[in-house]
Amino acid sequence: MNGSRRLSPQEIADILRDRIRAGELRAGDRLPTQAELADEFGVERGTVRQALRALQEDGLLSNVSKGSPPRIAEVAPTRDEPQTTMVGLAPRLVEAFTAPHVRVDAACLTAETLMLALGEPVRLIHEGKIRPESIDVRILLPSRDINLAFPVSVEAQGADDPVHRRWLEQRNAQGHVLRHNLQALRSSHGIDVRVTFRALPFTPPVKLYLLNGVEALIAYYMITRREEAGDSGMLDMYDALGSKSLLFSFEQRTGQRDAAFVEQSQKWFDALWETITTDLTLS
Repeated sequence: MNGSRRLSPQEIADILRDRIRAGELRAGDRLPTQAELADEFGVERGTVRQALRALQEDGLLSNVSKGSPPRIAEVAPTRDEPQTTMVGLAPRLVEAFTAPHVRVDAACLTAETLMLALGEPVRLIHEGKIRPESIDVRILLPSRDINLAFPVSVEAQGADDPVHRRWLEQRNAQGHVLRHNLQALRSSHGIDVRVTFRALPFTPPVKLYLLNGVEALIAYYMITRREEAGDSGMLDMYDALGSKSLLFSFEQRTGQRDAAFVEQSQKWFDALWETITTDLTLS
């Protein structure tokens, strides 16, 4: 495997660690015997034993003994520190897209962050690194016909509010791009893709993402006053900087409390989808 130079225990441990992280070796799987690993890497069994001890100390192996090959350990999920939505959402989507049947439900003010974060799993699909069989995305966005709580001009201007027009243009444009990027996978990779939008009759105070029914990600919209250049001059508005909001993750496997939050969040989303929301056509 490595020519004339023999691998060190640390190098062997790193190779096996990469296989575990890549999913080639999954929780509960048995490793090959020490003799088989020694033969694969061209080293003595003592070197293999040192590598296995290093993985055991990292919590990646269980049942490390001379009697039988060790197993890949069931690693208890760790809770990462909250990250901004722009940083934290993409890796969660990548993990969700490794499932054969992907379902993403989202309730948000616009689809901007979701559109950008989906770029990473879409890229990996094009590179052949992941390949789901189906993708079903449902998105709840505010209706164009309501008076939004935000974004809104500091001096409210009713139906002719330029801030409202700006929001509507962004909502529609981002939704079109998101749908196009996903539906293109149908022709390029034969993946069954569905992207559906429905209109909320209110302004969502939070953004919520539900991934495969097993994880809920939530972030609060933080309202701030800011100015932005518009077609008719500077727009003074109350707006939410959604991409910078901290994203909190709740995973079904983490414990009873998190599992209940995921379940109730999914029920809340489904109830909105099936009752008070309406068909949304992106203009």
